[in-house]
Amino acid sequence: MPASGTGYVATADGLRLAVETCGAADAPTLLFAHGFGQTRGAWGGTVAALAAQGCRCVSYDARGHGESGRLPDGADSKVGYHMQQFADDMLALARAQPEPPVLVGASMGGLLGLVAAGETRPPPFRALVLVDITPRWETKGVERILAFMQAHPDGFADYAEAAEQIASYLPHRTGRKSEEQLKPLLREGADGRLRWHWDPALLASGLVAESERYQPRLFAAAAQVDVPVLLLSGARSDVVSHATVAEFLQLVPHARHVEVAGATHMLAGDANDAFTREIASFIRTLDDAGARPGERIA
Repeated sequence: MPASGTGYVATADGLRLAVETCGAADAPTLLFAHGFGQTRGAWGGTVAALAAQGCRCVSYDARGHGESGRLPDGADSKVGYHMQQFADDMLALARAQPEPPVLVGASMGGLLGLVAAGETRPPPFRALVLVDITPRWETKGVERILAFMQAHPDGFADYAEAAEQIASYLPHRTGRKSEEQLKPLLREGADGRLRWHWDPALLASGLVAESERYQPRLFAAAAQVDVPVLLLSGARSDVVSHATVAEFLQLVPHARHVEVAGATHMLAGDANDAFTREIASFIRTLDDAGARPGERIA
């Protein structure tokens, strides 16, 4: 793993994960895990700000996403993509840090963090920040995300067409993504068409359906989490709701919840300054309390 900059780390089954590190080598570590269909670029503004404030930030592209490796035969592989692989990758990265990191996980990344934190002893994380996700989620919100991911299998003629589709998907955001902003999110195929960075086999492999079957495991794991937890949700999210948040807070009574005004499920992109401030504030509470893995903050 690079001390600073971007490098690659091998997984247990031989794939390479693209890992980016910034901040002082001896600073407290934050491990950032993005959501399904995203890349480590989703954390850009927050990583830069927190590194400047004295944190060591490690972000990575999950398998099948961004610059990380793909399974050679995709959905046709005997192995295929499975949630446990993603959880094992996260756990290996956490254990590779100088000390247990704070895990910041969005959507899928947060669910994997719950599994790792609840099922592993000693805990692999110093604390958890869950970004707009709870063990039970609103199906309609997830269906909307998947519909967008599945909508353009033949890709786009150019970056302008891709930017138009993103603007339609996120109508609450002003302005459109530039070509430079889009380049990390798209790959040019042999036919010259631009397609999203993720492996299409992720959608064809049954991974999404598998996440529904994970829910009993997620509830059981969450009940065993014994490190400080911050749940950040978007006030306009269609993936979490007041009901799912209330259920989670009953399950994890020591968790703290903050709702970010104006933000949707894409919280870090919608309200990055507020999002970053809440994480920085949470980290200060850990430092003030001297929290270590296995210790709760009342």
